[in-house]
Amino acid sequence: MKAIRIHKHGKSDVLTIDDLPVPKPQAGEVLIKVKTAALNHLDLFVRNGIPGVPLPLILGSDAAGVVVETGDNVTWLKKGDEVVQVPFRIKPDDPLLKSNNENLSENYLIPGEHVNGVQAEYICIPDIYAFHKPFNISWQEAAAFPLVSLTAYHMLCSKITINKGDWILVYGASSGVGSAAVQIAKAIGANVITTVSSTEKAKKAKEIGADHIINYEKQSIGKTAKEISGGGVDVVIDHTGADTWKESLRSLKMGGKIVTCGATTGPNVMIDLRVLFRKQQQIIGSSMGSLKDMIEVIGLVNAGKLKPICGKAFHFKEVSLAHEWLASGKNFGKVVLDFDD
Repeated sequence: MKAIRIHKHGKSDVLTIDDLPVPKPQAGEVLIKVKTAALNHLDLFVRNGIPGVPLPLILGSDAAGVVVETGDNVTWLKKGDEVVQVPFRIKPDDPLLKSNNENLSENYLIPGEHVNGVQAEYICIPDIYAFHKPFNISWQEAAAFPLVSLTAYHMLCSKITINKGDWILVYGASSGVGSAAVQIAKAIGANVITTVSSTEKAKKAKEIGADHIINYEKQSIGKTAKEISGGGVDVVIDHTGADTWKESLRSLKMGGKIVTCGATTGPNVMIDLRVLFRKQQQIIGSSMGSLKDMIEVIGLVNAGKLKPICGKAFHFKEVSLAHEWLASGKNFGKVVLDFDD
């Protein structure tokens, strides 16, 4: 089988397409013929060089495909089932698994970072991480939603409580997490403000449910968000980091919350603690989610309340071009790799 791997860190030219044996499912595992896989910014970070990544490594955290073989003791999946894979792994005896807090465990592993990923023609995974593909979406959309939607859902629905009518600022409607968070917040009944960099992206952000758009190339995010919301937003969903941090704090109302899951523009920020405690604001870290969250996300997709956004698809042999396109920031939604012949 063909698999996308890196043997060293660097630019997109370090990506290789290697020939590897097709894995054999063990007890409790399923073998999946991958139809589509998706890129995340994590792929770029891993490729560029995250310390401790085991090399060589198959990249990718998101994939969808068809079960072609099952190991012993697999009872709820059968050959021919269409599935999406859950983008994390954890030891089955981890106590946090039973409390739906598995993403707090030190044993929480992400495919394509801590262990081999899913950008391959075949993958072999434990059956608990293979969920039936939502019936109302395409293969490309099926690969596009798991990691980013799981992340967005956990931020909005597990880390905090959002009420109908709350004001939510979501950064980057064109990103995977951003496009998912806009839709999830709207499904709850929130008033959603989001940011974009162009008129074209603003139109698409409206189409997926955003109530108000801020073009950050032309407008002050914090000032504009306060004006739109009438004094400040209840929640900021931030996955960008350093470049937007001051604007995030500026946009919050008294008692508001920032929920952060990423640092694509840099990890180091400044905080004036006097403002933080005087305004009684909260900064909440969030990373990925739980199996319970994933079940809820799939329910939203099946109900038509969350539409995975696939911006551009490449054949997997064009993976270098796909990395470059994702890094360019021109995409709206996810970049997907097709593994069908």
